[in-house]
Amino acid sequence: MSGPLAHLKVIEMAGLGPCPLAGQLLADLGAEVILIDRQSGEADPTDINRRNKQSIALNLKTESGLKIAQQLIAEADILIEGFRPGVMEKLGLGPEACHQQNPGLIYGRMTGWGQTGPLAQSAGHDLNYLALTGALSAIGSQGEAPTPPLNLVADYGGGTMFLLLGVLSALYERSHSGKGQVIDAAMVDGVPAMMGLIHMLLARQQWSPERESNLLDGGAPFYRCYETADGKHLSVGPLEPHFFADLLKKAGLPEDELATQYAYQQWPQKREQYQALFKTKTRDQWMAIFDKSDACVAPVLGFDEVESHRHNTARENFLRVDGIMQAAPAPRFDRTPAATPTAPLAAGANATELLSRLGYSEAEIETLKESGALS
Repeated sequence: MSGPLAHLKVIEMAGLGPCPLAGQLLADLGAEVILIDRQSGEADPTDINRRNKQSIALNLKTESGLKIAQQLIAEADILIEGFRPGVMEKLGLGPEACHQQNPGLIYGRMTGWGQTGPLAQSAGHDLNYLALTGALSAIGSQGEAPTPPLNLVADYGGGTMFLLLGVLSALYERSHSGKGQVIDAAMVDGVPAMMGLIHMLLARQQWSPERESNLLDGGAPFYRCYETADGKHLSVGPLEPHFFADLLKKAGLPEDELATQYAYQQWPQKREQYQALFKTKTRDQWMAIFDKSDACVAPVLGFDEVESHRHNTARENFLRVDGIMQAAPAPRFDRTPAATPTAPLAAGANATELLSRLGYSEAEIETLKESGALS
């Protein structure tokens, strides 16, 4: 592997949600990520979160399977897991046990509710974690139920990204102390940490609890999406007056609109006015008008359109591996660029290779297969 993390060794306990993406992003940037799977299986080219990773399927309920996991963890820099609190301890792979063998291990724990608190042992998903932070109450249309923003905000924003921040911060700290530590990454912690701007506006009494009434929730007529004549949509977002002035000029709106841009009492009326205007032309006709302007207008593209957009094409934002569209590695590094991703391998595909590196002979590997330690 090439990339800035080329010498990093990561163990990922196979699971769902934020952990697989965290492992993928680390692997994209060159880390050697070894998945400890529960069961061998067939390769699935659509399972993008498994790209660039190696895999061994172990029965951790067997003495030999647990020993192999311990050996792999003993050689790792980072371990990431996304189970409920206490599951890894029951398996014999909790932080205390792992640090006895590998004191420098960075142990990343990813949950929705956190390792402690009255909900720690409760089931949940992105939507529930987002609901508890207050963020979900602000997303959606006025007079309707809140809208789930896919699973991008809690799972991946408050989850994956804070897990990565935690383990890489601990890795940096280890370069000074020589010691590992445990990271408790919880989505109910990460989402509020992203809401500094909203908390500021709340403190200043500049944010209304009513959805679609605020600057960034679709309430402002200059920060929302509009339907066009062909049933498609434009995203319109010129927050700053000088960008808003460009929108007015290009769209043919009256110049005196600039003076009342932030007169929120007029926003409902202006939303209707702007919607009527944007429905007079197709999305692409409007984009031809706004081309190379600073009006902060962009087309709302469907998944079937993103690959061919000229900006995405120029930056090679999307690629295909075995015919499957996916994102190119991000971010970009000028001196240690990431390699082109490899297709996801089957669960358990690297068992023989990994065991050989640990010193197991061919005969011992066959015995492990026959005993059920390799699942």
